[in-house]
Amino acid sequence: MTANDTAAPGLTDRIKRAIRDVPDFPKPGIIFKDITPLLAEASLFRETTDAMADAFAGDRITHVVAIESRGFILGAPVAQRLSAGLVPVRKAGKLPAKTVAEEYALEYGTDILEVHADACDWSRKPRVLIVDDVLATGGTADATRRLIEGLGAEVVGFSFLIALSFLPGLAKLHGRTLRALVTY
Repeated sequence: MTANDTAAPGLTDRIKRAIRDVPDFPKPGIIFKDITPLLAEASLFRETTDAMADAFAGDRITHVVAIESRGFILGAPVAQRLSAGLVPVRKAGKLPAKTVAEEYALEYGTDILEVHADACDWSRKPRVLIVDDVLATGGTADATRRLIEGLGAEVVGFSFLIALSFLPGLAKLHGRTLRALVTY
């Protein structure tokens, strides 16, 4: 994992200043990292997504796999910057056509992620970058990796806006190419 190594000088500090902490959301004891103030600043939003993409500029990415839902917001401009296609991964029952699913464990129970079976030509072994806003426990990111690799794609790496170092996500994705612009 390498954090902050792709950001232009000062970008990390500007990103941190723009992210708002919301205590006790979505439940007591959680401090939610709200990225909407960053998204509202057009130039900072663009610099942020450019930096998320630029870390992988030489890796021949063919598709960006964006994780629901804030991952869509970041993944679309990252895909455009890399001249790559965009593949959304969603919770079960949200995609309208035939899907492929991956079940994964939560702290209490399980959840399911899905991707359209025809989201791209999986037989051509696409080179994929997985994008999301926050790496926390790593469960969703790792389930997305398993789902996409199970279809035959090569997961080149992960690009996150934020990594929470006090949660197990970094350990769960250890050994993978992973970039985060900000680490808390």
